[in-house]
Amino acid sequence: MTLIKSISGIRGTIGGPAGQGLTPLDVVKYAAAYGTWVINQKSASKLIVIGRDARLSGEMVSRLVSATLQGLGLDVLDLGLSTTPTVELVVPARQAAGGIILTASHNPKQWNALKLLNAQGEFISDSDGQQVLALADSEGFDFAPVTKLGSYTTDDTTLTAHIDAILALPLVDVDAIRAKNFRVVVDAVNSTGGLAVPQLLAALGVETVEKLHCEPTGDFAHNPEPLPENLRDIAKVLEKGGFDLGIVVDPDVDRLALVSENGEMFGEEYTLVAVADYVLKENGGGNTVSNLSSTRALRDVTEKHGGTYTAAAVGEVNVVTKMKETNAIIGGEGNGGIILPELHYGRDALVGIALFLTHLAKTGLAMSRLRNSYPSYFISKNKIELTPDIDTDQVLVQMQQRYAKQPVNTIDGVKIEFGKEWVHLRKSNTEPIIRIYAESDSNATADHLAQKIIADIKEIISSK
Repeated sequence: MTLIKSISGIRGTIGGPAGQGLTPLDVVKYAAAYGTWVINQKSASKLIVIGRDARLSGEMVSRLVSATLQGLGLDVLDLGLSTTPTVELVVPARQAAGGIILTASHNPKQWNALKLLNAQGEFISDSDGQQVLALADSEGFDFAPVTKLGSYTTDDTTLTAHIDAILALPLVDVDAIRAKNFRVVVDAVNSTGGLAVPQLLAALGVETVEKLHCEPTGDFAHNPEPLPENLRDIAKVLEKGGFDLGIVVDPDVDRLALVSENGEMFGEEYTLVAVADYVLKENGGGNTVSNLSSTRALRDVTEKHGGTYTAAAVGEVNVVTKMKETNAIIGGEGNGGIILPELHYGRDALVGIALFLTHLAKTGLAMSRLRNSYPSYFISKNKIELTPDIDTDQVLVQMQQRYAKQPVNTIDGVKIEFGKEWVHLRKSNTEPIIRIYAESDSNATADHLAQKIIADIKEIISSK
């Protein structure tokens, strides 16, 4: 059983003893802490928006969260089966005091989470998160008397409003997309993307859609993280021919992965690169932001258009903060997360799909040729499981010291640069592991670089 409290929210496995997993007692405790934090902000609104992905525990967790918030005297607007970006849009649209998204994102079905939003529909900051955790630890809750309990309402129209907002963007060209008669395969891992993505594609004029795992049962058909090893089903369909591209989203629809017409992965890292290329071209340049673990290709594309690229610490809230600081017009994360400030400051696979299809339509290129038009980098993604006796922070310090002659960035873990190659080491915010990302101009070189660093880490650990 696992319970992780971080900048990414309260995330854990369902079941087990209280305090060791995301049990009903833990759900109530952290929902009450968040609700109390909202009340302490003295917002004019008492409304909290909630929505969930389709995972098996979602309905149970949603009922617990709703009742707890009502018990504090807060009003609940429940969007039901929804997407993370939809909830993010609805919070400011309804002038709510905050929002909670019930999703463990890419984690397997035994996980769930409370992802916490502020009144702007953005993830709460680290300092705000610390306040929530402190309230949970102290159990400093003051529940409302019976005459002041909050209300509960539902709304199943918000996904349509989200799609309408995307269609209204000047950069989304529905006519260009419709004219191409794209034939698309969609894999939504049996979550809410199975509702959202086909609806969006229909609105964009895409008539031929093959659905894989689009029933929102929450019983994920494969590991929900949209990595190549988990996408064999959609790759096989595309390999047979007859389709122009494949679209894959994670359970809460904030990450977008694409598959080329020949069944080859476009590359999660290159989702943002391609969309940024289109946005920058149409805008005549501009600034971009991604996190330290994302491909250098975004920097190359940004500089090609005369803009400035800036790296942020890993985590959507960190990327958003840096985007605001630098007035970036497009940004996100290399895991397929697209953030378009013109719509909202949150990763949004749906706006990513609309922008990418517009880009693909206007270039007239096949997916594989478009991919080959970008700088070719390869990221080797690895991880080391942690054990309680390992001092992870000290390991990172020693790695920094070992490579002190190289450029080293320590704003988030340790990133070591070797010319255009790099390795980034950091503790995960959501899982008990150290992630090791290495990038080079070939898979073999990136893997070799990653394995060299892993060997260094193992040597440091074994010397203790």
